Amino acid sequence: MKTAWVFPGQGSQAVGMGVDLLPTAIAKEKYQQAEEILGWSVVEKCQGDEASLALTQNTQPCLYVIEAILIDLLKDQGFEPDYVAGHSLGEYSALYAAGVFDFATGLQLVKERSQVMAGASGGMMAALMKFDPNHLQTALADNAEVVLANDNSPEQVVISGTVAGVERILASVKARRAVPLKVSGAFHSSFMNEPAQAFAQTLAACQFQDATLPVLSNVDPSPTQNGDRLKEKLMQQMTGSVRWRETMVNLGEIGATDYWEVGPGKVLTGLCKRTCPDLNLKNIGQLEDLNSL
Repeated sequence: MKTAWVFPGQGSQAVGMGVDLLPTAIAKEKYQQAEEILGWSVVEKCQGDEASLALTQNTQPCLYVIEAILIDLLKDQGFEPDYVAGHSLGEYSALYAAGVFDFATGLQLVKERSQVMAGASGGMMAALMKFDPNHLQTALADNAEVVLANDNSPEQVVISGTVAGVERILASVKARRAVPLKVSGAFHSSFMNEPAQAFAQTLAACQFQDATLPVLSNVDPSPTQNGDRLKEKLMQQMTGSVRWRETMVNLGEIGATDYWEVGPGKVLTGLCKRTCPDLNLKNIGQLEDLNSL
């Protein structure tokens, strides 16, 4: 039996998340450390209003801190994954779980990433569910203003680009459901080149250790433990597509039998059910889930 831990990204946040972890010594220490780095309280932000929590510069650090606490609590109970992967922001949690950097280094990176992404204005993203893949592929090929940002499952993708370009795709491609995402810019596209270049300088100066176990990255979901290679992939992530469907398929092919979504919500578990129904699924998002293991 081989277990993959996967970590959700922006969109999985919910008011009240992470508060139930407070009684543990690990959470108390991490929340205090996070407050010193961020200058604000993750717990207070998670107990505040939904609109404030949904701001990119708040969502990303909150998710990273909570996922890091869950990682430490799992390891404290003697659990260790065989593979890790994370969806967009979740890749930082995966790298922390694999020992590529320590908690503080990861949070500093996430803090800056969230700020440069929040500052990127213009453009939009939209999710399409149960669409015609051939029609979408043709429409994207004819529209230089829009890219496939997240290939999440055979039935769900996210497109990213200019407002006019995305609206043209939504008007022309038949889908059971199309939902504009509440984000400030066209993430995971070339429209993020400027913030990505600014952030790349921060990443370049950061020391990445070789991973203690294989990590599957968003832009190239082939497992690797090489720290320099993982940093290189992370540098491409802000402008590159999240190849999540391939990540799940690859996890099955390299022998993962159990798939634990470590973090708030059940977004990744839902995607996995559609792509790899044979994997055993488990959600670890609350203290109650940890206690039931």
